[in-house]
Amino acid sequence: MRGSFLVTGAAGFIGAALVRRLLANGERVIGIDNLNDYYDQSLKAARIKKIENCPQSAYWSFHQIDIENKGSLEHIFEKEKPQVVINLAAQAGVRYSLKNPSAYIQANIVGFGYILEACRAYGVEHLIYASSSSVYGGNTRLPFNERHPVNHPVSLYAASKKANELMAHTYSHLYKIPTTGLRFFTVYGPWGRPDMAPMLFAESILAGKPIKVFNHGKMKRDFTYIDDIVEGVLRCCYKPATPNLEFDPLNPDPATAAVPHRLFNIGNSQPIDLMHFIDLLEQALDKRAIKDFQPMQPGDVQATAADTFALQDWIGFRPSTPIEEGVRNFANWYQDYYL
Repeated sequence: MRGSFLVTGAAGFIGAALVRRLLANGERVIGIDNLNDYYDQSLKAARIKKIENCPQSAYWSFHQIDIENKGSLEHIFEKEKPQVVINLAAQAGVRYSLKNPSAYIQANIVGFGYILEACRAYGVEHLIYASSSSVYGGNTRLPFNERHPVNHPVSLYAASKKANELMAHTYSHLYKIPTTGLRFFTVYGPWGRPDMAPMLFAESILAGKPIKVFNHGKMKRDFTYIDDIVEGVLRCCYKPATPNLEFDPLNPDPATAAVPHRLFNIGNSQPIDLMHFIDLLEQALDKRAIKDFQPMQPGDVQATAADTFALQDWIGFRPSTPIEEGVRNFANWYQDYYL
């Protein structure tokens, strides 16, 4: 195929897994990442090493830059001339946004603005970008549907992702750039992020330390396995957003537009009780957890669940990896990598 794909956040959990799939699909891939120290940099380096060991690595190039560096970003676009851009670079994490809000303004707002400008200036054919289930914020009607309003974010992280959706729509409207926003739901699996519950839990369980169980365990999450996320992103890469020809401005659909902009949930559509997830992880690690029950954290929500019918209709795919299989795969990888 040998299309030209630029993946930002290429050393990240989703980014590195996507790069490997694109290379296996015969694409030329340009990766950029700033390799910051938000979490273990050696894990990011190991993900990059895994990409370099791919049989198709000759069609891979990597640049350590920040998307907030407008000049460096433009230089990459000018040099590499990507046809498709997948923006996964962001300051992640709900709780960290309470401690360091400026990081989210810079990476998720300013940096994303520079991505949009580069896509406009260099004629990119399709921009796919990571949004988040966090945009549903204070909504309690489950499952979350893309047509539900998302006007009540409960963290700056969520607000920054909602802003990305609005910014992308604007560029689709003004410059006819096809843009597809993907709302990821609690991604987990091998090579995951150390700041997320599966990694935090596994580390503490194996070390015999207490795990913090928020809202006294009364939480549900739509845990979505990494391979399903990558498959969904990959298929969206090959189907650029198109205008909704039936869009009614008197009754606007928040998930589509009269311009080439689309929004999709990517989730497993099977919300799991947090206590059940912990139980499965205990079984996979063959060790019981010491549970420290805590109240709900600021910026958190009690439950998430994805309606993915729109995604299935668009690309013929919806995540389906059973939680038992996903947790087992994660636990096996964790013990192989860290122990």
